Amino acid sequence: MRRVVITGLGTVNALGLNVETSFPRILAGESGVRTITHFDPAGFACRIAAEVDWDPADHGFGPSDLRKLDPFTMWALMASDEALRDAGLEDLSQEDEEARTRYGTIIATGIGGITGILEQHAVLHERGPRRVSPHFIPRIMANAVSGQVAIRQGLLGTAFTTSSACASAGHAIGMAWRAIQWGECDLVITGGSESAITDLSIAGFGSAKALSTRNDDPQAASRPFDKDRDGFVMGEGCGLLVFEEFERAKARGARIYAEVKGYGSTDDAYHITAPKEDGHGPARAFREALRQAKLAPEDVQYINAHGTSTLYNDSIETRAIKHVFGDHAPKLAVSSTKSMIGHLLGAATGVELVYTALAVHTGKVHPTRNYQTPDPDCDLDYVPGEAREMEVRNALCNSLGFGGHNVCVVIGQVD
Repeated sequence: MRRVVITGLGTVNALGLNVETSFPRILAGESGVRTITHFDPAGFACRIAAEVDWDPADHGFGPSDLRKLDPFTMWALMASDEALRDAGLEDLSQEDEEARTRYGTIIATGIGGITGILEQHAVLHERGPRRVSPHFIPRIMANAVSGQVAIRQGLLGTAFTTSSACASAGHAIGMAWRAIQWGECDLVITGGSESAITDLSIAGFGSAKALSTRNDDPQAASRPFDKDRDGFVMGEGCGLLVFEEFERAKARGARIYAEVKGYGSTDDAYHITAPKEDGHGPARAFREALRQAKLAPEDVQYINAHGTSTLYNDSIETRAIKHVFGDHAPKLAVSSTKSMIGHLLGAATGVELVYTALAVHTGKVHPTRNYQTPDPDCDLDYVPGEAREMEVRNALCNSLGFGGHNVCVVIGQVD
């Protein structure tokens, strides 16, 4: 099997519109959670979210683009530009056609173009069917994100979108790894993008009692593994990575952030929203990822947890970690990116793998914000308070989604 490495990173999230801005803020434990501004949240049980603060015009998007592209697609275009530039491949579209047939685009979204759906639904009812935009369908379809990135970057290889709730980007990343491993591609842009902070989304998740209602203290609302957690905080944005075949990357002198070593995917087969309490489903995904990576549990130093700040998820993920790591579990550093930028749903693993790769590359692990009151069911080292400098030879990045989907990606230093 061919080896796969990460050579480029790009992100858009509530703490910054690129890696350079957001990573120092993540390490500092800052929060991007605020009172919602995308719509008037008065009357909603949850009135907070981690919104992206941006102006499309500042990034080259004009009125025509706003008619044709949902935010989740625009953010993926921005992050793909950044990731390729970071990898030293900003002129990829100028390469010959035969080479580009081996460059792929596998990008996830959990919900897709819901902003466009709501906008055009209003047009339909206010102005009639003839006024619905001809750009409506290609704007809102989930695979617009992978199609538009492929078009922009001139990538002629495999291109598709995965959608499996909060595990969406994890599945996309796994498929990208395999596409290179198996010789289908030499390079893949992968990760996820999501723009689902809308009144309908917040109302729906709120009705399901999944969201935090700590509206009077937004920055303290997302508190993974803390005893006083009361639900997740919605986030939005994008996280993309350039995956590249190792020998190709080495030959061109690329900077390598980390090697992608393993991938595990399972399902609880239990309930459409509730995780199975025994934790065996996630544990099987962790074990499979470690098996494919040919690593023992004690070879791992860090886990970027799914860590949503919901009552059951955090305790069950902790249980699953203990199942797999046993006596080594207390020695692991475990932290949650969601404590600062919220839960990006289908894009979560994309952004979180960006910061996991940086942990491997820089030896700096970000903290879990708001971990203050220990929970007896969550008794691991969640890196409270401050970032930690440590050697991260190997790390896990977990995602657990509605539908019982469990995904684990293992990355680490190049051996």
